[in-house]
Amino acid sequence: MDDKASVGKISVSSDSVSTLNSEDFVLVSRQGDETPSTNNGSDDEKTGLKIIGNGSEQQLQKELADVLMDPPMDDQPGDKELVERSQLDGEGDGPLSNPLSASSTINPVPLVGLQKPEMSLPVKPGQGDSEGSSPFTPVAEEDSVVFSKLTYLGCASVNAPRSEVEALRMMSILRSQRQIPIDVTLSVPNVSEGTVRLLDPQTNFEIANYPIYKILFCVRGHDGTPESDCFAFTESHFNAELFRIHVFRCEIQEAVSRILYSFATAFRRSAKQTPLSATAAPQTPDSDIFTFSVSLEIKEDDGKGYFSAVPKDKDRQCFKLRQGIDKKIVIYVQQTTNKELAIERCFGLLLSPGRGVRNSDMHLLDLESMGKSSDGKSYVITGSWNPKSPHFQVVNEETPKDKVLFMTTAVDLVITEVQEPVRFLLETKVRVCSPNERLFWPFSKRSTTENFFLKLKQIKQKERKSNTDTLYEVVCLESESERERRKTTASPSIRLPQSGSQSSVIPSPPEDDEEEDNDEPLLSGSGDVSKECAEKILETWGELLSKWHLNLSVRPKQLSSLVRSGVPEALRGEVWQLLAGCHNNDHLVEKYRILITKESPQDSAITRDINRTFPAHDYFKDTGGDGQDSLYKICKAYSVYDEEIGYCQGQSFLAAVLLLHMPEEQAFSVLVKIMFDYGLRELFKQNFEDLHCKFYQLERLMQEYIPDLYNHFLDISLEAHMYASQWFLTLFTAKFPLYMVFHIIDLLLCEGISVIFNVALGLLKTSKDDLLLTDFEGALKFFRVQLPKRYRSEENAKKLMELACNMKISQKKLKKYEKEYHTMREQQAQQEDPIERFERENRRLQEANMRLEQENDDLAHELVTSKIALRKDLDNAEEKADALNKELLMTKQKLIDAEEEKRRLEEESAQLKEMCRRELDKAESEIKKNSSIIGDYKQICSQLSERLEKQQTTNKLEIEKIRQKVDDCERCREFFNKEGRVKGSSSAKEAVDEDTDEEKETLKNQLREMELELAQTKLQLVEAECKIQDLEHHLGLALNEVQAAKKTWFNRTLSSIKTATGVQGKETC
Repeated sequence: MDDKASVGKISVSSDSVSTLNSEDFVLVSRQGDETPSTNNGSDDEKTGLKIIGNGSEQQLQKELADVLMDPPMDDQPGDKELVERSQLDGEGDGPLSNPLSASSTINPVPLVGLQKPEMSLPVKPGQGDSEGSSPFTPVAEEDSVVFSKLTYLGCASVNAPRSEVEALRMMSILRSQRQIPIDVTLSVPNVSEGTVRLLDPQTNFEIANYPIYKILFCVRGHDGTPESDCFAFTESHFNAELFRIHVFRCEIQEAVSRILYSFATAFRRSAKQTPLSATAAPQTPDSDIFTFSVSLEIKEDDGKGYFSAVPKDKDRQCFKLRQGIDKKIVIYVQQTTNKELAIERCFGLLLSPGRGVRNSDMHLLDLESMGKSSDGKSYVITGSWNPKSPHFQVVNEETPKDKVLFMTTAVDLVITEVQEPVRFLLETKVRVCSPNERLFWPFSKRSTTENFFLKLKQIKQKERKSNTDTLYEVVCLESESERERRKTTASPSIRLPQSGSQSSVIPSPPEDDEEEDNDEPLLSGSGDVSKECAEKILETWGELLSKWHLNLSVRPKQLSSLVRSGVPEALRGEVWQLLAGCHNNDHLVEKYRILITKESPQDSAITRDINRTFPAHDYFKDTGGDGQDSLYKICKAYSVYDEEIGYCQGQSFLAAVLLLHMPEEQAFSVLVKIMFDYGLRELFKQNFEDLHCKFYQLERLMQEYIPDLYNHFLDISLEAHMYASQWFLTLFTAKFPLYMVFHIIDLLLCEGISVIFNVALGLLKTSKDDLLLTDFEGALKFFRVQLPKRYRSEENAKKLMELACNMKISQKKLKKYEKEYHTMREQQAQQEDPIERFERENRRLQEANMRLEQENDDLAHELVTSKIALRKDLDNAEEKADALNKELLMTKQKLIDAEEEKRRLEEESAQLKEMCRRELDKAESEIKKNSSIIGDYKQICSQLSERLEKQQTTNKLEIEKIRQKVDDCERCREFFNKEGRVKGSSSAKEAVDEDTDEEKETLKNQLREMELELAQTKLQLVEAECKIQDLEHHLGLALNEVQAAKKTWFNRTLSSIKTATGVQGKETC
C-alpha cells in the first residue's frame, strides 16, 4: 500500500518534516580554540557538553551519542481546515510524489439513506491539454475537473507559503482591495503530474498554468467571514526563491469545498505510469474476508489549548462526558488481515444519540483532519462535535446515576480498489455529568475497539469500465459483536471464514497500560494529564494556599506532605511560582521583555532544538505556532540573560514544561530561579565538573542501595554518565510522560535538586530485574526505549514516585560522597604528569584569557560606540538649540507685529462702532418721524370715514322724509313716481342726472387723492424699514469681524507665541 499523507496540520515547512518531531539530544565536545562568540550562531554549531571521565574521551562521546540520539520520527497528523502538500520521495515518475487528502470542509458523497442537500456546482468535465504543457511526460488527454463562474482577485508575494494565517490575511486584503476582477475558468487535474490552468471563459484560451509540483498550499476562507466564498493557493516562483499566493472568489459558495477536494485529489500520490500492454495483474487476496480494527476515542476541551481523552468507566463500560464542553471524535481504522487495502479518504463522520438508528437520523460532524498515524499502521479521522447543537441535546443533559445513554458513531471511507464506500458503525455507552464534577473515576482504557469483517467479491475483468477501475465489490460487512449475537441466538446467516488470528490484533490507538514491542522511543511531551481531582484534595489545597498567601516568606507545615502526593494539575502554575519564590518577580518580568528584543549568539541552536521539543504535544508540534514561538523567546532570553552558560541542550524541555502551566514571563522567572537558586546551572559549568560529581554520587548510592545492579553495571562497563546524563541535565523532562515529569518538578521545587537521586534510584530499583538480564547494548536500549514507556500508565508513575519519596537519602551522605569525589579528583591530578596538568591548566587559562580579552574588546568597542553616539547626540542637540533660538527670535518679532496689528484693529473697531452708532441714531429718529406721520394719517382717515358715514346717514333720513311728504301730497304725487323720481320731461331728468354725476365725480376725485396720499406714506414707511434693516446688517457684520479678529487670528498667534516661549524656557532650564 502506498503511503498516504494526512490532511490538516502536517508541518508548516516541508524542509522540517524529518526533524519536526525528532528528539535528538546530542552531546559533543567543544574544541579548545573555539568560544561561543566565534560561532555566531551558525547552523553547524552544536551546543556542546564536554564530559571528561576516567576512560577514553572519544569512546565516551560515542556512547553518549548512542544513548541520547533518537531516530527522527514521522510527522504527526494535525487538525487544520486546509490542504497542505508534504514533499516526500515516492514511486512516481515525477521529481516529487506528494500524498495529500482533502480538508474537513469537503462536502461528503452521500450513501444510500442519507439526505443530500440540493446543490448545483459549476463543474464540467475537463478537456485534454496540449503537448508540452506539463513538465512531466504528457498523456493524450489530461484527466481534470473544470470549474466556471470564478473570479480571479489577484496575487501577492508571501514569505510564509504554508502559513494559514498569512494566506487568510492576504485573501482578506485582495478581496477588499480588488478593483478590476477577472472572470476565469479553473482546470484542476486529477493526478499529481498535471497542471492547474486558468482559462478565459469566453474563448477557452489558456491565461496561465501552474504545475502541481509547484503548488505548496491550498486554503479556503472561514465560514461566517466575508472570505467564506474565497479560496487561494500558494506556488513557488522562480525556482522557489519567491512564493506567490493566488486568490479566487466563487459565485456559488458551496463549490469552494468541491474545489479544495479536487486539489486534494491532485496532491495525492499517483501510481507509476506503465504502458497499457504491460499492465500487471492485480494481487490476489488470501481470501474474500478483510478484517479491520476500528477504535473510537472521545476528547474534551480541557480549557488549556488542547483536548484530553475522556475517561471510561470499568464497570459500566461507558464514556464519561461533561455537559456543554466542546468535544472531538477520533476514529482509528487499522486493517489486520489479508491483502492490505489503501484507505483513500474519509468523506463523512456522523453521530447520533441512541442505537439502532436509521441513516437519515445520523448528523454530519465537521471533519478536522484525516490521514495515517505516525507509525503508518492505522488511518486516523478527527471530527469536531458541538454538544450544544439541537441534534445532540439528548447527550448534553446530565444523566441520572442509575442510567446510561447510547450513542452511535459512523465513519464513511473510500477504499482503493473497492467499488462503493464502506461504513463502519460503532455503538457506545455514555454518561453525561456536570461540567464542574471533579470526582475520580475507576476508568480503564480511554477508547473502545470493535473488529469488523468485510467480505469482498472480485469483479471480473470484462465487467470493469477501464483498466484503472475498482477490483472489488462489497458483499457484506459484519462487526464482531454482531457475529457474537448471531451465534448466541443461533440465527441462520452466511458463515464467514476467519482469516488470521484475532488474538494478534493490536488496537490502533496507543494505550497507557500496554507495552509495545517496537524499538521506537517514546516521543517527548507524550501523555495526557487530567485536571480531575477529588473535592477534598482541592479544599485542602485551597485552605493551604489561603494561609500561605498571608505570609509568603514561610512555607506551611503540611506543604511537603501534600506535594509528595502531587500538586493538582489545575493549581500547578500558582504553586510552582510560590515554591520557586517568584511571587514578587516584577524585575524579572521587565528584564524578560527587554531580553527578547536582543540578539542571541546561539539562535541557530535554539531554533534547531525548538522543533524537536515536545513534538507529541499539540501546543508545541506546529512549526511557527504559538507554543514554539513562546518557547523560542524564553530560551533566547535566558541565553542572553546568563552569558556564562548561555543556552544548552535540554533547557528547552524544562522551559516547555513551565510554559504549559503559566505565561511566558512567569515561566522565564521560574526557569531563572531553578537554574540559579536550585543549582541546575552548576551542572553546566567548569567542563561539567559538578555533573560528574553527581554521577559519582549516584554510583555510590547504587553501591549502597542496589549492590547487585551496581556490580552488574561494572561487569558490562556501563557507567552512570551513559544513561543518567539526560536525567540530570533535563530533570527527566526529555523522555518521560508528562504525568511523571510534572510530579518530579513538584518535588524538585519543594525539596531541591537532590530529588533527582531519589527518582533515579527508584527507576533503577524498579527496573533491576530487567537490567540484570541485559548486556551493554541491551541496557542502553532499555534506558532509551523501554524504561520511559513503562511509565505511560499513571498507576506505574504513582508507584514510582511513592517509592522515590520513601527513599531516605540524607544530605550528609551526599556531602560525604561529594568530598570523596573531590579527593579522588585531587589524587588523580597529583598522579597525573605535572607537565600535562600544567598544559591543560594553561589551555584553560588561555581560553579564559581569550574570553576575557574578547569581552574587553567588546566592552571597549561598546564604550567607543557609546561615546561616538553621545557626541553625535550632543551635536544634534546643539544644532537643535540654535534652530530653536532662531525660531524664538522670529517668534518674538511676530509677537511685536501682532501687538501692533492688534492696536490698529482696535482703533478701526472703535471708529466703526462710532459710525454705526451715529447711523443707528439717525435711523431711529427717521423711524420715529415716519411713525408719527403714519399715526396722523390713520387718524385723519378715520375722522373722514366717520364724517362720511354720518353725512350718508343724514342724507338718507332727509330723503325718507321728503319721500314721505311727497306721498302725502296729492299734487306732488303727480310729479313723482313710486321710486321717488320726478315724472317730468326728459330734459329735467337729464339735468338732475347731470347734477348727480358731477357730485359723484367730485367725491371720487377726493377719494382717489386720499388713497394716493396713503400709498405714498406706506411707500416711505417701507423704504425707512429697509434702510434700518440694512444698517442693522452692516452693524452686525462689523461686530462679527471685530470679534473674529479678536478670537481667531490674534488669539491663535498669541497662543503659539506663548507655547513656543514656554517650551524654549523648559529646554533652557
